[in-house]
Amino acid sequence: MDAHPLIKTYSDIGNLAFGYKGRAIVSVFMYLELYLVAVEFLILEGDNLDKLFPNMEFKIAGLKIGGRQGFVLLTALVILPTTWLRSLGMLAYVSVGGVLASTILAACVLWVGAVDGVGFNELGMLLDLGGMPTAISLFTFCYCGHAVFPTLYNSMKDRSQFSKVLLVCFITSTINYGSMAVLGYLMYGQHLKSQVTLNLPLRKIGTKVAIYTTLINPLTKYAIIITPIATALEDTSLLRGSRALSILIRTVLVISTVIVALTVPFFGYVMAFIGAFLSVTVSILLPCLCYLRINKGAQRFGMQLIVIVGILVIGSVVGVVGTYTSVKQIVKHL
Repeated sequence: MDAHPLIKTYSDIGNLAFGYKGRAIVSVFMYLELYLVAVEFLILEGDNLDKLFPNMEFKIAGLKIGGRQGFVLLTALVILPTTWLRSLGMLAYVSVGGVLASTILAACVLWVGAVDGVGFNELGMLLDLGGMPTAISLFTFCYCGHAVFPTLYNSMKDRSQFSKVLLVCFITSTINYGSMAVLGYLMYGQHLKSQVTLNLPLRKIGTKVAIYTTLINPLTKYAIIITPIATALEDTSLLRGSRALSILIRTVLVISTVIVALTVPFFGYVMAFIGAFLSVTVSILLPCLCYLRINKGAQRFGMQLIVIVGILVIGSVVGVVGTYTSVKQIVKHL
């Protein structure tokens, strides 16, 4: 981006490296990743609301719907109007609370373990090699913010500080993720569920705060996640700028994410699939390939090329093995 000031987005980088096909490939993987994250939000809401209000049933047009499925539908109805907004400035501002929410959630889990009697004495298998592909895929998902890095870089007043910003963000995120992983393992061991909130004792105040904090995040972020996809679809239509078409496209997108969330309601395995197939591609493989294509100097044999090829090889292995494992688990549970 320093060498080509006209680059503003991740798709522009793909276009510069590989032309129109490069832009298309980057865009497809970006939008598919955003779409499945939106699906994850609905699964998350359904699981945690079902934890708060167990054994609930809904009746719609004479049909009985289970609690978790009903909560997914209810969440979609609540979220739907927010997706119709053209300006998401307020939602973007509110979503900054996600950082605070992550801190609160970690503190609540620590509180439940230390004060509410759960303790940190659960013994389990410390290293399970069979679970490594899923674990690595989940961690890859946690670091999948690369798609917005070009936009973030361009929005900074002092771009020379960008590397320092990334360093602080990655260190903070790693501490957050690592602490949650250790707490969850020490509290519940092999019995830990895909979301630690589903393990917490329901009657404790720390549990309720943790779950409510978890529920707020998707409500504020869903529209922001889905808007780039909707905007891309609107820009390709003949009725560009039509308010009615915009509402229709966003409504159809919400309905489709609900259908996927109800069909594949496996939070952990869907997240592992996103991490292995999409996040590895968007955050590891494509950046390296684009860099090698754009920077001719990096193509000469040397330490830089060796490191980049090493990243590509490791990323490819993680992507293939993680994708196979996650898809296998999803099919098995279906």
